[in-house]
Amino acid sequence: VQLVESGGGLVQAGGSLRLSCVVSGVSFDDWAVGWFRQAPGKEREGVSCRASDGRQYYADSVTGRFTISIDNAKKVYLQMNSLKPEDTGVYYCAAILLCGSTYPVSGSWGQGTQVTVSS
Repeated sequence: VQLVESGGGLVQAGGSLRLSCVVSGVSFDDWAVGWFRQAPGKEREGVSCRASDGRQYYADSVTGRFTISIDNAKKVYLQMNSLKPEDTGVYYCAAILLCGSTYPVSGSWGQGTQVTVSS
């Protein structure tokens, strides 16, 4: 199982970014896939999740601004609009057993991609 994130960067508040996650060794029919983030000095938190049945879940703080999607069962995207400074952090994708889980099935986290939102 391998997931590699990309697409982060520096953006002004109100701007948009699209994160990508290349997935190998995982079937979206069998596993959920989630985006997580970790801000400096804070614990990693779940941002969005796509369950194996296609249902999507979002943290309250990003509902209406972020959208999770998949592409040909090989990539997972996180479209982030109306970004706020509090969205700053390292973003990770992970295959997980169920939405709500915080343990990647691979047993470890990838390097993530840095998102910095300036005010």
